[in-house]
Amino acid sequence: MRQRRFIQCDVFTSVPTKGNGLAVVADGEGLSDRDMQAFAAWTNLAETTFLLPPTTGEADYKLRIFTPGREMPFAGHPTLGSCAAWRHLGGKPRTAGVVRQECGVGIVDIDVSGAVTAFAAPKTAVAPLPPDMLDAITSALGLSKDRIVRTARLANGPVWQVLELASAADVLAVDASKLRYPEFLGVGLIGPHAPGSECQFEVRMLATSSGMSEDPITGSLNAAIAQWMYGAGQWRSPVTVAQGTRIGREGRVFIRRDEQSGNIWIGGETRILIEGTLTL
Repeated sequence: MRQRRFIQCDVFTSVPTKGNGLAVVADGEGLSDRDMQAFAAWTNLAETTFLLPPTTGEADYKLRIFTPGREMPFAGHPTLGSCAAWRHLGGKPRTAGVVRQECGVGIVDIDVSGAVTAFAAPKTAVAPLPPDMLDAITSALGLSKDRIVRTARLANGPVWQVLELASAADVLAVDASKLRYPEFLGVGLIGPHAPGSECQFEVRMLATSSGMSEDPITGSLNAAIAQWMYGAGQWRSPVTVAQGTRIGREGRVFIRRDEQSGNIWIGGETRILIEGTLTL
């Protein structure tokens, strides 16, 4: 065992303790897969990450991401939180204004040039949501089909079963306890707020593998939804999404598309809450 630098941060919020918590082990070298998984189970957070030296000259660091039960190829709030931790501890990107993270889906660009850090949404495979899955979800939640606007199965590393509902109120009314992993996994809901609201949409992510009733704020789900919505022409302007409202969080996800490059950027603030050393 050795001492390792450790940070616990709160992602996708400007209000400490109102976002999505993340544990970051800054010196992950020498830990086995089993060590990493055991520590992630011990933290009991939605995700725990481990910073490692990159294996390619394109990247600034390599990131491994674990829930309490499994490793993830990519996740959004761990990407932003780990980048913030790496920079807080003195990390300097090879290219000014852009941090390049190596992870299970390849290289993810993170724009650190503006007021709010944002990652480039990975490519997302969009497919119809299988009818039997839609029926199972609506039956479990007691959802009326006339409140469903559109659905899709989205894959950007994780796989999401996404339902767009008629309103944010419909999204917030859903009882998360009715969907549980492993019977269901990664069910995303999105619905619009009334015009003139602070946020344009409300998002929730149910049936999490972490064992939580729902994920507080989910960057990878919002990234997949953004790829779907911009790709279908449903969104054209920047969008602000609220998530975590039903469980007392104040998550804010800032989404924009660069018209020249076509990149979709998923932004959010990170607050460093705990900094110290870990013996592991």
